[in-house]
Amino acid sequence: MKFIDEFRDVELAKKVIDRIGKISTRPVRLMEFCGGHTVSIMRSGLRQLLPPTVEMLSGPGCPVCVTANADIDRAIALANLPDTIVTSFGDMMRVPGSYSSLQHARAAEADIRVVYSTQDTLQIAKENPAQSVIFIGIGFETTAPTIAASILQAEAEGIKNYYVLCLSKLCPPIMKALLDLGELKLDGIVCPGHVSVIIGSRPYEFIPREYGVACVVSGFEPLDILLSVEMLVSQIETGKPRVEIAYLRSVSPSGNKIALELMDRVFEVGSADWRGIGVVPASGLKIRKKFARFDAEQAFSITTKPVVEPKGCICGDILRGVKTPLDCKLFNKACTPEHPVGPCMVSSEGSCAAYHQYGANDER
Repeated sequence: MKFIDEFRDVELAKKVIDRIGKISTRPVRLMEFCGGHTVSIMRSGLRQLLPPTVEMLSGPGCPVCVTANADIDRAIALANLPDTIVTSFGDMMRVPGSYSSLQHARAAEADIRVVYSTQDTLQIAKENPAQSVIFIGIGFETTAPTIAASILQAEAEGIKNYYVLCLSKLCPPIMKALLDLGELKLDGIVCPGHVSVIIGSRPYEFIPREYGVACVVSGFEPLDILLSVEMLVSQIETGKPRVEIAYLRSVSPSGNKIALELMDRVFEVGSADWRGIGVVPASGLKIRKKFARFDAEQAFSITTKPVVEPKGCICGDILRGVKTPLDCKLFNKACTPEHPVGPCMVSSEGSCAAYHQYGANDER
């Protein structure tokens, strides 16, 4: 089988593929939610290895990709304030907003720095007490505990010039929003691994109960995903959808209690703006009033121009799973990793970037 050598245990991979072929009797549509899963699937050519009855779609599980233009515009506006340092993870730098990007703003002399953790930003704040230091806090439940911890540390150490633009998003609510849209008839979901390390598997239980959709939490190795697909197909074939964990080495039903308590102490649930979907109630995190002095939204007054979406870009459709990068007229033409039009071509977990790098592996 082509690409089978990508799997660490080739013989086991072949056995799992064979088992899926034997138990799969009807067409099923599965969605891998996480961008990390999409990259692993594309790199290994896993879709090609599955029987034709199994269709896999990519979902909105790339935190950089789902960050709305309005939020990027706000981050750039903050960076243009005087005596201000903005910090961001590297993937965000090149994501186009309505009129610019953080990278372009930095080239225009805004002080924007790439960091690898909130600790880096706290250190910058300590070293620059006369300037406001703002961390652009994107991510899902995976990064939210570290952002919460940084706010608590800033409070404990009396760091008064540290702020967070909180753009954190929650995965189970957006799964519900996608299912409620009804654009796709999904039979199963490969639930995100890293997110589930934090929240556990229980928050997904409403999906099989209310929507009849099977769920399996997966790790990130191709074999992990393959085993998850087998579990999903088995659930669907028996007509007993439920939540299972195929990533038991890292995920428990109840999640990480300490991380969840950190999040709950610092954040409250609020609405969030998702690219391609819009504002979804109760799908984001906001800084509680107790910690409002660290909230960049509360601390700074900014104005932005009307939001403009890139003409011809279908990132929103791709994030909802209704189209693939191959449906986009800009893909690998006007839109490339060197000159991205939309965020899905920028992020290392973006579907367009994965198709650009590994697209040949996905041909059936």
